Amino acid sequence: MKRLFTVVLSFTLVFSLSFYTTQVEAASPKTKTYANCKELNKVYPGGVARSASIKNKGGKTKYKPFVSQALYDTNKKSDRDKDLIACER
Repeated sequence: MKRLFTVVLSFTLVFSLSFYTTQVEAASPKTKTYANCKELNKVYPGGVARSASIKNKGGKTKYKPFVSQALYDTNKKSDRDKDLIACER
């Protein structure tokens, strides 16, 4: 009886963990790489910031940037002034 309980418990744990990892992978959004700032600004007019605490080095901007670490990391090449905000306007 003890062995049957151990087998059932082990199977339940393995099954629940495999289901959990599938759900987490499905929930993570795919980030898009944009060819240039013009394309990125069509979707995100203020650009993309790596975090909410980032301040713009370039002065005043017209729009507030969208905050997403994953999206910024994917489009890091578009951050010419290296202030952690890509394509700010």
